[in-house]
Amino acid sequence: MASVGYARVSTREQHAEGQTDVLDASGCEKVFVDYASGTLATRPALTEALGYLRRGDTLVVTKLDRLGRSVKNLKQIADELHDRGVGLRALSQGIDTTTPGGRLFFHMLAAIAEFEHDLIVERTHDGLAAARARGRSGGPKFKMTANKIRQARAMYNAGGHTVQEIADTFGVSRPTIYRHLQGDAAGATSPM
Repeated sequence: MASVGYARVSTREQHAEGQTDVLDASGCEKVFVDYASGTLATRPALTEALGYLRRGDTLVVTKLDRLGRSVKNLKQIADELHDRGVGLRALSQGIDTTTPGGRLFFHMLAAIAEFEHDLIVERTHDGLAAARARGRSGGPKFKMTANKIRQARAMYNAGGHTVQEIADTFGVSRPTIYRHLQGDAAGATSPM
């Protein structure tokens, strides 16, 4: 009966040591680490960890959000582990599915998280519908107004500024400036 750790950080620039140190201290014999976003369907180290686990083992994570992409995905993983006779421990949440109380607590948290997600989606849809009824649409407010586009075009045509300097002046990215210059210059003769 082995404790096997799983850690995940979103990018290579992030450090997994914070998680791996906790997993090592909790007695994990082996620790698998993914450097990938939790939303990605393929996480090679998780696949390897799941393949490594045997009946009676326990998969240990520091927090549940390191394991699942969503509540649904987390529940699928937990159910798969349970069917295989493998436990699940989330150290910071005090969850241990090898006990009846731990399984109950896990399912309660999963149900609450799913309920909260559904409420957020419902409120978002209601808010968007109310805004549409008032003639407004969602989405970001554009930083480049027609006046700012004219000013950017004048700066560009004068030739005294780089596109990066123009972008910095208006607090936008270079691609934004290029997009507006190209859109504004449909009939203009100056090169992009």
